[in-house]
Amino acid sequence: MEDSQEAPETRDPNTPGTEAGSETQRATRWRETVAVVVLSVTAILTAWSGFEASKWGGAMSIAFSQASSARIEASRDANEANAAKQIDLSTFAVWVQAYAEKDEALIKFTEDRFPERFRPAFDEWLASKPLLNPNAPKTPFELASYVPPGQREAAVADARADRLFQTALANNQRGDNYTILTVLFALVLFFAAFSNRFTDYRLSWAMLGGAIVLLIVGIAFLAAFPKLI
Repeated sequence: MEDSQEAPETRDPNTPGTEAGSETQRATRWRETVAVVVLSVTAILTAWSGFEASKWGGAMSIAFSQASSARIEASRDANEANAAKQIDLSTFAVWVQAYAEKDEALIKFTEDRFPERFRPAFDEWLASKPLLNPNAPKTPFELASYVPPGQREAAVADARADRLFQTALANNQRGDNYTILTVLFALVLFFAAFSNRFTDYRLSWAMLGGAIVLLIVGIAFLAAFPKLI
């Protein structure tokens, strides 16, 4: 009777219980743990980026609204200055006509009715001897001493409107930056989530590595961007 010889049992190296199988399981669990951490961190940063984009969008709307209000204020002050200047121009035109006609009574009558805002510029203009001095200003309205009411206020409001408008544009760009950052984090979520769908060890780690690189880039941008809380 011949002794029967049993063929040696072969086992898959990835089968649980073997040394190679245990190593594979540990590597898989480690990769899955890293993926979970990446997904968790990215989800939080995505929510934060969306929050910042919303806040900067609100700040942009407020700045645009304030700029519009400042423009309206500047327009109102400019209209006030123009109205005052028209009155002064009309009064000065009467004075010029009276002076040309040598009507002393009308000259005195007109000068007595010059507004206080116009008197300093008129006196300075007369002191420059405009009829004898070719370099003298043509009219008192060219002098810096002539400032109708509302002119300075209009300039200040107009400058404030320009600053607020530029601020609104900057806030809009900041909101767009956070929106783009949200898209970047969405790519991180995509790569990290799909990294566990591949059976190939190297391809899976390549996907996860790409997600980690994008996450680091996103965190760097997030740290550099201004925050609005």
